[in-house]
Amino acid sequence: MSQPAFHRILLKLSGEALMGDQGFGVEPAVAHRIASEIHEVHHLGVQVAIVVGGGNFIRGVAASASGIDRVVADHMGMLATIINALALQDALEKLGSATRVVTAIEMREVAEPFIRRRVIRHLEKGRIIVLAGGTGNPYFSTDTAAALRAMEIKAEVILKATKVDGVYDADPQKVPTAQRYDQISYIDVLSRGLAVMDTTAISMCMDNNLPIIVFNLKVPGNLKRVVLGEKLGSRVTR
Repeated sequence: MSQPAFHRILLKLSGEALMGDQGFGVEPAVAHRIASEIHEVHHLGVQVAIVVGGGNFIRGVAASASGIDRVVADHMGMLATIINALALQDALEKLGSATRVVTAIEMREVAEPFIRRRVIRHLEKGRIIVLAGGTGNPYFSTDTAAALRAMEIKAEVILKATKVDGVYDADPQKVPTAQRYDQISYIDVLSRGLAVMDTTAISMCMDNNLPIIVFNLKVPGNLKRVVLGEKLGSRVTR
């Protein structure tokens, strides 16, 4: 296959994807590798928006459990996503990709505020959009932000980049006999409590019939294979 299967995608990246093996922060070499794969897909003519998490710096839920006020902790997590977005933007622009960081938390010196029509126009002009700051509201994860933004910009699919090759009935890193699903419904994900995305995000995708493809980002070239329509990972659909 040489033609992309999708015209406009939303890629969901965790913050941990950027930290490599160092355990904290951003590993420049890893950011460059991920940016290279995104750049290659964008070069195929695919419009790319990215929602990035902040777990390589701080997680709001975990910080809240440690005693920080939940709203404060979630705002700290949102700021961490902006750090990651800027790092990813730097890596993409060094490869020659035009990018815009767009944030739900206004920070005009480093990023544009989220305005739906402007974001769509950037995509139509061939710019990669890195969406940061989550939804701008506490109590919502970046998974939910990914589902919301994907629907707002009319993305055809959410590509959920993970460290495993799909959706399993148990954690494959802890349970060697865990079974992988090639395809699974939103309802089954919710009823079985599978760790694909949080329940709010899955419910939003189900209500709007937005498919999710879960794949392993650690395998070089997987992003391009998914975009070209190869049967990789797991597909969550109605």
